[in-house]
Amino acid sequence: MAITLPDLPYGKDALAPFISANTLDFHYDKHHKAYVDNLNKLITGTDLEKKSLEEIIKIAAKDQSKAGIFNNAAQVWNHSFYWQCMKKAGGGVPIGAIAAKINAVWGNYEKFVEELKNAGATQFGSGWAWLVLEGDQLKITKTANADTPLAHSQKALLTIDVWEHAYYLDYQNRRPDYLASVIQNLINWDFVNANLS
Repeated sequence: MAITLPDLPYGKDALAPFISANTLDFHYDKHHKAYVDNLNKLITGTDLEKKSLEEIIKIAAKDQSKAGIFNNAAQVWNHSFYWQCMKKAGGGVPIGAIAAKINAVWGNYEKFVEELKNAGATQFGSGWAWLVLEGDQLKITKTANADTPLAHSQKALLTIDVWEHAYYLDYQNRRPDYLASVIQNLINWDFVNANLS
């Protein structure tokens, strides 16, 4: 089955002014689409061609000769997941089951935000900040480049893309400001709760 570019769950101007339509034009239409196109070229005619995206990632993660396939597949998955993690008028203090879990681990929402921001700000170079479940334990992690929790037996609940193409048109070199904007204004806690259940 060919890997397809999923539709954005909102219009390109829905996340403004925190993430502009201009950023989404490049990030979604150019970067995300390129990963989809590259992956399809790499798997055509191979035994991976009929596998799901998640299966491709798990197989390629264990085989260094498939690094190119892994990088493109994981970036397709990471980006598809990232778009779902945001919504217009999102962000702020979580609700539902995730709120209780966050308070149990970090004591309060402010401590959680501090650690999530720190993970994103201190990821050297390109990568991702994540809230994951490892077993039944909630953790904040970060991954470099295309790496993804799927390759480490973790369940992703939330991510923030900290590749420069995610924020540079709107924030230039101010990655911490971008992280604060996403956390305060865009996190889709309904999606996070759905992942948790």
